[in-house]
Amino acid sequence: MSATAPIAIIGTGIAGLSAAQALHAAGQEVELFDKSRGSGGRMSSKRSDAGSLDLGAQYFTARDRRFVEVVQQWQARGWVAEWTPSLYHCNDGLLSASPDEQVRWVGIPRMSAITRAMLGALPVHFSCHITEVFRGEQHWTLQDAEGQSHGPFSHVVVAAPAPQASALLAAAPKLAAAAASVAMEPTWAVALAFDSPLASQVEGCFVQDNPLDWLARNRSKPGRDTALDTWVLHASSSWSKQHLDLSKEAVIEHLHGAFAELIGCAVPAPAFSLAHRWLYARPASAHQWGVLADANLGLYACGDWCLSGRVEGAWLSGQEAARRLLEHL
Repeated sequence: MSATAPIAIIGTGIAGLSAAQALHAAGQEVELFDKSRGSGGRMSSKRSDAGSLDLGAQYFTARDRRFVEVVQQWQARGWVAEWTPSLYHCNDGLLSASPDEQVRWVGIPRMSAITRAMLGALPVHFSCHITEVFRGEQHWTLQDAEGQSHGPFSHVVVAAPAPQASALLAAAPKLAAAAASVAMEPTWAVALAFDSPLASQVEGCFVQDNPLDWLARNRSKPGRDTALDTWVLHASSSWSKQHLDLSKEAVIEHLHGAFAELIGCAVPAPAFSLAHRWLYARPASAHQWGVLADANLGLYACGDWCLSGRVEGAWLSGQEAARRLLEHL
């Protein structure tokens, strides 16, 4: 059975696109909305003078059988490839090699290639910030920040970070309260590009007891531009919280300094740098909801915050939202 009107999906990150693909495959008409200029959410990549940069999710893993199968399909289509970096840990300022058996995947030639391919030809409104979701007698209507109305829609799937989702779930107070209870942690991300390669063996590093939490060498990822030696640094959640409103210039200065201290080689002034603040980078703790749903209203919410906080959790949550919605058609 088909819905009486299109299904609205707010958010074109992995969760929203996972739901959209499953609904479309089941013969449902979907319409997507995103406040950004492109798809991806925290999997998006930023174009810059130093090439395309993965400032959000650095890689992802696949453990659930269903997601493993999908990632294998993505690999066959050339959307993803394995990333096998020379991995290190840094604890108390000491670098040590830390190889492991974990299979890590990245999008080709950038992380956002995955969501762009998932979106395909599905109808989407970019640069459209949905601020309100309200229900009439039979259908849903969305209102954007410009005051424009969109609809009618038979169902609405909200695939946004929990604090943003909460505001859009006002028609279902229990769902709104559940989303509002989820604490999301921020992350400052900085990219530094150097004209000459740094004399370091490090390609990825997990950092403890430091303003930094993670760093990655972009050229070590398959399919990346190697003209410059570009590094992506993620600050720890605690440091990011303490310096949430710091200027981008000051953030770059602080994290460049922390990077220079731990990398174990001479670090010149970068030829290029930029900073990006992820206000809702990751949920503070995992949940096992899978999806938030009010089937009677036809309102659903999905995202990594409904499960593990990982890319895989976002995809599984989107699948669960689609499954629950289709059950009630």
